[in-house]
Amino acid sequence: MKILHVITGLSTGGAEMMLFKLLSCLVRENVGNEVVSLTGIGPVGERITDLGVKVHALGMGRALPSPPKLFSLARMMREARPDIVHAWMYHANLLAGLAAKFARSPPVIWGIRQSNLDPRLSKRSTILTARLCARLSTRLPARILCCSAVARDVHVALGYAPEKMAVIPNGFDLERFRPDGEARVAVRRELGIGDDAPLIGLVARFDPQKDHRSFIRAAARLLESGTGAHFLLCGEGIDADNRELGGWIKAGGIGANCHLLGLREDMAGITAALDIAVSSSAFGEGFSNAVAEAMACGVPCVVTDVGDSGLMVEDTGRVVAPKDSAALGEAMAGLLGIGAEGRARLGRAARRRIEENYSLPDIAARHLAFYRETLSP
Repeated sequence: MKILHVITGLSTGGAEMMLFKLLSCLVRENVGNEVVSLTGIGPVGERITDLGVKVHALGMGRALPSPPKLFSLARMMREARPDIVHAWMYHANLLAGLAAKFARSPPVIWGIRQSNLDPRLSKRSTILTARLCARLSTRLPARILCCSAVARDVHVALGYAPEKMAVIPNGFDLERFRPDGEARVAVRRELGIGDDAPLIGLVARFDPQKDHRSFIRAAARLLESGTGAHFLLCGEGIDADNRELGGWIKAGGIGANCHLLGLREDMAGITAALDIAVSSSAFGEGFSNAVAEAMACGVPCVVTDVGDSGLMVEDTGRVVAPKDSAALGEAMAGLLGIGAEGRARLGRAARRRIEENYSLPDIAARHLAFYRETLSP
């Protein structure tokens, strides 16, 4: 079997990393793969190339795709001669579906990686593309694969063809993401804080969807209660050059206890060092990699009820409404209040949930079965 994966871009994000992880499993199953990025290669594209998978870049910009780019994608499909085209995210879904018609290619699978779209914060082009895809969903894709149950339900309500939809969540490397006492000590030394200092982390790129502002407000409320907690923020755009984020931190008065690490490669160690992991997403989150990775590390989580985060965490952590910084702060205080032993108990339960439901080999096997079902309904 050969799969041609078409994705909007290959920067560091949840969908991009899931593609990389899936490919790392498929190459061991003797499944042929090629990847087309509508934009550039990016850091994840380089990692995919290191797997021995060929990566192409169309070099599209932010403007609407031109006919030459569409025909270039169709030509790549004809040259690759895949058994299936698997598209990832809205723009790739639309372009891959149209190009496949020109190329007379094999079946196209659309990938839905988001839940709800906020018209106030989501890009207008993204909303328009999602709605156009809804109208074309009965004609262009053979199947539609969602990363979460909430994403499926939201898109059925938008008008996507329900009979074509299936759900396979993200998968996680339980050997890489695991409890690690040494990482806990090493990260605290890097930050210059005590071994017993409570450390609460938010791992996410700087984006309105992730709602860092609510997290900062919750952190400020928590510090006012005298907990002495420290806050670790990590991800693309999370650094001292980010004036907007810096302004929120200054206004909250938490600068001395807030650590901005930017984009890191050692995420397993960073995550395992936390006492509590937080996802403050306001909208759009389909399936949070950061939450599942923290759970795999035995770290209890506080999450907003966006996408499948609440379903994933259940009683192993705390679930609050989005954009409610007071509730977010209270939930963080509640997990600090149960002490290290209580958090360890929740962390063990959290890891079991990942082991039983989201291990990477099992999720890769489900993708492979899904591909075979698509070829032989």
